[in-house]
Amino acid sequence: DVFRRILQLTSVKDDQEHIHIIIDNNPKIPDRSQAIFGKGKSPLPVLIESGRMLERAKADFIIIPCNTAHFFYDELKKHLSIPIVHMIREVAKKIHKEFPDIRKAGLLSTRGTIKAGLYQKELGDLGIEVIKPGERAQDMVTEAIFGAEGIKCGCLEGKSKKLIYNAIDNLINNGAELIIGGCTEIPLVVDFKTLALPFINSNQVLAEVAVNIAKGNCA
Repeated sequence: DVFRRILQLTSVKDDQEHIHIIIDNNPKIPDRSQAIFGKGKSPLPVLIESGRMLERAKADFIIIPCNTAHFFYDELKKHLSIPIVHMIREVAKKIHKEFPDIRKAGLLSTRGTIKAGLYQKELGDLGIEVIKPGERAQDMVTEAIFGAEGIKCGCLEGKSKKLIYNAIDNLINNGAELIIGGCTEIPLVVDFKTLALPFINSNQVLAEVAVNIAKGNCA
């Protein structure tokens, strides 16, 4: 999804004007949430291995289209010599810039991202409170992402979509003024045009930043 968005955001006249992109799509990286909860292997060694491979391939910078993986960002950064875009920080910056009056942002993410406090820290530094789903609503989010009929299984309609929209209703009822799609699977089933509140797509934000950096439009 992020790759597709990068292509869509790049205005070109021919193939040669596109951005040179090297993708390491490694499904063997251990589950990030399980590691955060102490129930699985740390993904850090494999993340480091992937990062070093991209370094050897002469990448100028790295993006990680996984919100939860940013729990390991600081440690990963110590092992690499090229910059890594901080996805959550970029989402927080976008909200602060484009929605300066927002004080309560609702978060749709994995339990690992919530436990890690990634959005709580970055948005809290900007004076924005993170509204989390209630326990039952978070169960819905988890099932929508990881369940037998979940988004990770390629089910983008039906049950998974309904569960996510139910969780969005829960966030709105709890005072959210804006909704963050804080897991790369979430935006695949949410049509922001159908929501009464602004929806921040973390995939889109990451793609925008990547294109701007590659085109030399930002540091």
